[in-house]
Amino acid sequence: MCGIVGYIGLPEKSAEHQALDVLLEGLRRLEYRGYDSAGVATVTGGRVEARKKSGKLVNLINEIEESPVAPASLGIGHTRWATHGGPTDQNAHPHLADEAKLAVIHNGIIENFAELKEKLRAEGHTFESQTDTEVAAKLIGRCFTGDAEGDLTEAMRLASNELEGAFTLLAVHADQPDRVVASRRNSPLVIGLGEGENFLGSDVSGFIDFTREAVELEQDQIVTITTGDVTIINFDGSSAEGKRFHIDWDASAAEKGGYDSFMEKEINEQPKAVEETLLGRTDAEGRLALDELRIDPEELKNTSKIIVLACGTAAYAGQVAKYAIEHWTRIPVEVELAHEFRYRDPIIDETTLVVSISQSGETMDTLMAVRYAKEQGARTLAICNTNGSTIPRESDAVLYLHAGPEIAVASTKAFLAMVTASYLLGLYLGQLRGQLFTGQIKDILADLHSIPSKIQSILDNADQIKDLARRMADTPSVLFLGRHVGFPVAMEGALKLKELAYIHAEGFAAGELKHGPIALIEEGQPVFVVVPSPHGRHSLHSKVVSNIQEVRARGAKTITVAEDGDDAVREFSETVFHVPETQPLLMPLLTTVPLQIFACALAAEKGYDVDQPRNLAKSVTVE
Repeated sequence: MCGIVGYIGLPEKSAEHQALDVLLEGLRRLEYRGYDSAGVATVTGGRVEARKKSGKLVNLINEIEESPVAPASLGIGHTRWATHGGPTDQNAHPHLADEAKLAVIHNGIIENFAELKEKLRAEGHTFESQTDTEVAAKLIGRCFTGDAEGDLTEAMRLASNELEGAFTLLAVHADQPDRVVASRRNSPLVIGLGEGENFLGSDVSGFIDFTREAVELEQDQIVTITTGDVTIINFDGSSAEGKRFHIDWDASAAEKGGYDSFMEKEINEQPKAVEETLLGRTDAEGRLALDELRIDPEELKNTSKIIVLACGTAAYAGQVAKYAIEHWTRIPVEVELAHEFRYRDPIIDETTLVVSISQSGETMDTLMAVRYAKEQGARTLAICNTNGSTIPRESDAVLYLHAGPEIAVASTKAFLAMVTASYLLGLYLGQLRGQLFTGQIKDILADLHSIPSKIQSILDNADQIKDLARRMADTPSVLFLGRHVGFPVAMEGALKLKELAYIHAEGFAAGELKHGPIALIEEGQPVFVVVPSPHGRHSLHSKVVSNIQEVRARGAKTITVAEDGDDAVREFSETVFHVPETQPLLMPLLTTVPLQIFACALAAEKGYDVDQPRNLAKSVTVE
């Protein structure tokens, strides 16, 4: 979850790239990963200078202005999402050791920290914080002055082999002012390559202002960066090489672009996100060609069951995917919360396709579930937005979203891109199995390609939604109802309100209403209803209209999201948000958008930071 950045540059380049400037810019871009505290450490004049402060990055910047840091050409920086120990100045990173000559920052959780702490205490070490990170710092310091004989890379390797859990560690030492050393196990880290300078970051956002050339770091590896070299070794000391890749977006993509928040910008980027996800997925004959999959088509064709693994918003994208994939392929689909999956002894084999969905590709619960599935012999496929991240690298196949960076913690454009990619997977499997004719696939793809302009029409008419949000700013509770693919949309709408506005919100299957939830309805209770198309299957439209009447009869304030031309809902709705017509299975790409706009506007009206909701971080990299 935490944001990590490291930098080293040539002294003669200091006028252009001061280490502190690089670190602070990297932290600014990585603050979405954690904003409980922030800190930096630089090495200059034979000593380590460290500054850290609880709260958001601006507090650290103010601290540095009051107590300036001497010019330096290397350093490390950190934004924290608190795990061990509260968000205090004392618990903020970096942590110092070896008579304050060593500085260490950390992302992850060290599971055996208590045992190591007692051992270090018995050796005479003292601790100033409640964090597991300080234990790692003391351990690296002990190794540096002991068996490593003053070699920071070796000290990091020795210490890493004593640690258990998930961690990325970065360290600098005053006695070796020519390097930054990092270690990675079950936690994200990527290397940035420059000319006469090199970078480290939790993700490429940490150095995108300075380079677009990067290197993946694999599991259980140590990297040492100097001004002119990048050296990678495994935890056993053997040499290794990383896979180089080019970042296909630039720094401007991670800026607000005139919007009040990243979330508002990302909501408005959704037409492009869907378009980019669809781009280049067909061959000259119009057939789907998913070249990234890397799994033998015959193996995919013989899939007997699909299990979708995800958490949070990604899980709701998986719920939408279930309806479409089962309809198009006739393959049974289960959607599992990744953190529950491997603890219930799931039934999987070599004919099971396990599809993981993760925007960051670093979600720890999902990663561990994917590893478990591979151990059981299943084929694994990742749907992901982040090139070079761990889950795609460890999966048999990948479908990248190409949605560009998503900075706001609450996901919007990645959700629509995940749903779109899931549709592509379903269509491709339907094509392989002969369940769909080429003409059918072309028709569905044509409808998918029309979705971006339809999303844009919703965005162009968002004032009605924003006005309602402003009027409802004091609402303590909102309920959401949906049927079929509208059910996961209702749950996603509720999640957005919980994340952003900190109010009670629940999403229900509308058919479940009479089985208990209707007891929540009282006079004035706002209820959003995602209405199925009147042209859909199984007459669900009339059933949901009946649900609207039932809650309204009990005093609810009904707000409906309905298809253009659906006049049947007007009589029973306080407010109707219309979306353009499309195939019923594709409706989530449209009906989700008004709910995103509503949640964003309501939270902004309440004065909350919609980009950095309290207690949350963008990428959950601990279990």
